[in-house]
Amino acid sequence: MNWKKIAFGALNIVLAAYLVLAMTAFNKPDDSQVCRNVRITIEKGVVEGFLSPNDIKFMLNEDGISPVGQSMAKINLRVMEEVLEGKELIESAECYKAQNGLVCIDVRQRIPVARIMSDYGDDYYVDSHGKPMPRTDYSCNLIIATGAISKPYAEKWLAPLSNIVLSDPFWKNQVVQYHVFNDGSIEIVPRVGGHVIYLGQPVNVAKKLSRMQKFYRYGLMQAGWNKYTRVSVEYDNQIVCKRK
Repeated sequence: MNWKKIAFGALNIVLAAYLVLAMTAFNKPDDSQVCRNVRITIEKGVVEGFLSPNDIKFMLNEDGISPVGQSMAKINLRVMEEVLEGKELIESAECYKAQNGLVCIDVRQRIPVARIMSDYGDDYYVDSHGKPMPRTDYSCNLIIATGAISKPYAEKWLAPLSNIVLSDPFWKNQVVQYHVFNDGSIEIVPRVGGHVIYLGQPVNVAKKLSRMQKFYRYGLMQAGWNKYTRVSVEYDNQIVCKRK
């Protein structure tokens, strides 16, 4: 019985190796073909990004590296990746060859999380990492940030705040504006309700927003959404409201 088990196991190993080799050989692109098409996939973020597949194709054509019509053997995937990753709106790109003359491009774009309109005259978008993005035509409704905002402040505080807000469906729909005061404290303007939310310094933001959401559920739902002009969650374990 032991010899039968050993023989059966060896046969399974041989068959598995054969299947792996066969699948590898079958999936290997045929470099003798010509590229007939490009499939572009753009990773989605917490908000709609700037780029479309047609934008990527335009970039490839503009830089003279479109693979369409070229021999699969001569297509330099690494060059394509480097050129695309050098674009201001692209975070990373991965290119690879597939069957039947197809080249696939997977793009991760830089995601805008807020529009900065500071008292210092700056007007730009900031991405999820806090880096400035070039201004462009953009129809999506982004959170507007106004007040005393420097670029280091936007990177260190506003980008993390926006990532928290946009990752929560409730706050993503509720927050329309931040206002930053000279001391670095932040006030939020909500979409619904006749009040502003004072966060204080932008630390422990997730806890403050969680406390405010509970106040919405158990407080304002009973008292009315327009009863207060200002709700402060600056300090732990308390909510301070100012009546109209």
